[in-house]
Amino acid sequence: MPHTSGTLVGRDAELAELAALLGVRDPGGASGVVLLAGDAGVGKTRLLTELRDLAVAADWQVAAGHCLDFGDGALPYLPFSELLGHLGATRPEVVDTVARSHPALSRLQPGRRVLAAQPSDADPATLDRGDLFEAVHVLLERIAAEAPLLLIVEDAHWADRSTRDLLSFLFSRAFAGPVALVVSYRADDLFRRHPLRRQVAEWSRVQGVSRLALGPLDDDAVRRLVAELAPPGLGAAALAALTDSVVARAEGNAFFVEELTSAAAGPGRWLPADLADVLLLRLDRLDDLARQVVRTASVGGRSVAHEMIQAVSGLDPIALDAGLRGAVEMNVLVAERGTYSFRHALLGEAVYDDLLPGERVRLHAAYVAALQKGDARGTAAELARQARLANDLDTALSASIQAGEEATRVGGPDEAAYHYEQALELLADPERCLACRDVEPSRLVVRAAEARTASGDPERAVALITDHLRRMPQASDAQRARMLAAQANALYITETDTDPSLVSAEAVALAPPGDSPLRARALATHARILAAVDRYDEAEAVGMDALALAERLNLREHVSDAVTTLSGLKKAGPVEGLRAALRDAIAQAEESGAVGAELRGRFLLARSHADWGELDVAAEGFRRGVERAAETGLQWAPYGFEARWQLAWIEYVRGRWEEMLALTDSGEHAPPIPAAILTSMRLLVEQARGADVSAALRELRALWHREGAIGIHAASLEIVEAGRSGDPAAVGMAYDEAVDVLGGIWHEWFSARIRLAAVAAEQLAALVPRASTAQREVIGTRVTRLHDDGRTVREQYTDPSGHWGPEGRAWERRLDAEVLRARWLCGEQTSVETLVQTWRETEAAFAEFGHVHELALVRTTLAGILRATGDLAGSRESADLARTAAQALGARPVLEDLRTLGSSPVRAEASPGALTPREAEILALVAEGRSNGEIARQLFISAKTVSVHVSRILAKLGAAGRTEAAAIARRRGLVD
Repeated sequence: MPHTSGTLVGRDAELAELAALLGVRDPGGASGVVLLAGDAGVGKTRLLTELRDLAVAADWQVAAGHCLDFGDGALPYLPFSELLGHLGATRPEVVDTVARSHPALSRLQPGRRVLAAQPSDADPATLDRGDLFEAVHVLLERIAAEAPLLLIVEDAHWADRSTRDLLSFLFSRAFAGPVALVVSYRADDLFRRHPLRRQVAEWSRVQGVSRLALGPLDDDAVRRLVAELAPPGLGAAALAALTDSVVARAEGNAFFVEELTSAAAGPGRWLPADLADVLLLRLDRLDDLARQVVRTASVGGRSVAHEMIQAVSGLDPIALDAGLRGAVEMNVLVAERGTYSFRHALLGEAVYDDLLPGERVRLHAAYVAALQKGDARGTAAELARQARLANDLDTALSASIQAGEEATRVGGPDEAAYHYEQALELLADPERCLACRDVEPSRLVVRAAEARTASGDPERAVALITDHLRRMPQASDAQRARMLAAQANALYITETDTDPSLVSAEAVALAPPGDSPLRARALATHARILAAVDRYDEAEAVGMDALALAERLNLREHVSDAVTTLSGLKKAGPVEGLRAALRDAIAQAEESGAVGAELRGRFLLARSHADWGELDVAAEGFRRGVERAAETGLQWAPYGFEARWQLAWIEYVRGRWEEMLALTDSGEHAPPIPAAILTSMRLLVEQARGADVSAALRELRALWHREGAIGIHAASLEIVEAGRSGDPAAVGMAYDEAVDVLGGIWHEWFSARIRLAAVAAEQLAALVPRASTAQREVIGTRVTRLHDDGRTVREQYTDPSGHWGPEGRAWERRLDAEVLRARWLCGEQTSVETLVQTWRETEAAFAEFGHVHELALVRTTLAGILRATGDLAGSRESADLARTAAQALGARPVLEDLRTLGSSPVRAEASPGALTPREAEILALVAEGRSNGEIARQLFISAKTVSVHVSRILAKLGAAGRTEAAAIARRRGLVD
């Protein structure tokens, strides 16, 4: 009879390493987290089974949870529900105690997630994920207080996003007691865009997390495994042939070894060429009852409860037991705690694929009936999947809606959006729309759009609503108002040609008059958008109407929304008044559970501090916003993600680049626009450290018009890349293209334009020493235009507070300084005192702003100017400060500039008449017709020093003047 190896073959080293990393053999030591990777069938589960036995023998408690393949409709936190069910059975008193003090834990209990269980009136509409995560953490600590605890989560490649987030939380939070976690996944399933691929990379950087890759068995291990699995009595020649074949074909995969050996070991041995045939050969050897049971189980997925198989198979208990026993004995199914699982997922997939189309639909329909009648327990997500595959689309519609609601309650916006969109697809059928009159289409559209926005994809939300507005020409005014309000809400956080205030105004006009909750929502949305587009007076009037109506109707979320909007309008008054109002709004939003309003309030408060250059306070405010967004599953939602990238920007400015890189690594499959923003910010560090980022910038160019933040960062990077290429025209083109795109998004004189102008002027000034006379004229003209642009930006700047912050002042002074430097290098009459004073003021401005890298760049340039003007002590002091900062940052280009600046002439070893390297350098410039002043500015030395060098060159060459010296140099091949 085919069987699995009773001993662990070829994995002793991996087991020892795994146990050591987790602390299983030393409970008094530090427990750990291990990510166990391996191809399908390589032996991960077998290794974890052995680990479990080892842990139990060492008096550890062990609990396991499994991720299942639900396609795109994963059930949030599924493995943790399984873990909780096991712990509830083994430690019920601890689970009950924790559930009483942390009610959120009850949401994960298996009994609460089946279709028959409905949320009580006391349940919050949406679960605070922070409470849920904390509850799980507390439970594990309490369990571990009694004895060391080992948690195993298998098949994380199928894990939903919410499960991955909870794992991230547990990995990053220390436990008071010995809690070890091991998470397994299929390495060969992690294609480039798989969400777990980046997640694993992020987890690997967490302290205490280790990775263990389970590779193929070596040939000797495969031979030992075949020898153990082969039936007794097999002749030596046959065994040798079988072994050679399995070694060649299995390629060290333990599952393939077992399957190939088992298939060959039975009657009528056959060594098929296709693995699926081998898998199905095992099915063919079952009797009719066992085959029927296995086929029934394949429709349920990897693991199926006994009660489900009993309800679906149609067999009486005796026949069912006989069929199950046959399947278990033939190692097709594995029985464990009331459920049956396929010994390997590939086996279940092969059986399912082998079903006839009609047979498959019939079995799915039987699953639907069992779930609906309560003959077996399951979730709404399971019912929706089974009903779709059974072509029972009415049931699939209602179950999809219920699954979306359940995902929303536990903080899974991605999963909620998937289920709602599935429901909308089903509702598109006119017959189904008539049959399901209790489903209000516009509400479903709004739910799906809000879930998409919460998951960080507002563009998709806008497209979804636009599509359904087109599909519903007969929609009532109220339905259109509901959808338009949601559309406006998504539009105002995207870069679009559509004016969101016009859309929100239309929503208000269509909303039912009088005391209508829909009208309160439309007014609150309209007020928020008016404030965002700087129509402050109108925003205040509409906001007051929204607040009054929401208070009359006791709509606490809309009250908080309106209060936050009105608080943010206090920018025209004293800054402390604005901040006090925002702190009150945040407190009110927290009390009412209005997470969106809370995140917006926290963002506005932190941004106020950032605008005034209070970066430390701003960073803490943004960090708290990031934490709250993560706790509630809204890390990609408006103001949750904005807080993240604003915090990353502050860390970049403060020179905390490693922290900035950690923040800009999304660690999972991020929505496209947020991912591009994070990428553009990471490139700031990479370029500053000397990397060529031009290829990455080309990929970002197509997204400029979709998000201005991408354009701002990417444009400044492109301008620098153009400068490094040595092409003044490319610098001007990069600036012009950025202004054209960003001016179209916002307005012509957007405030960040002064930063782009300063960066462009910096690059052009750096190119002057190597430029021809004609190029210098072009550069001079261009920097004048850039200077004029900067002045116009400053003149056109409007803000209710009238405040032009430290960042703006720093870039304004930088533009002045770079333009003055460019003119000086071009040979224009420039006061050295004014030049030095302007750069000193720029240095002070960037020091006040706190921009570490830009301050290092400014000091490097200042050091060169001071050296050229004869202030060697001041030059050394400025260079030393710049060098210290650049070394801490790893800013290689700055260090290279400083080395060039500080290089001293090297004495030649040749004859007394030979030119030194510095003299050769100056002779080449003399041959180009440069004056002493021009040479001094290019080489950052004084004109007097140049004059001394020229005199020595004339003497060494025996030339009467500069023209003759140039001719002699060309004749001797000293210059090109």
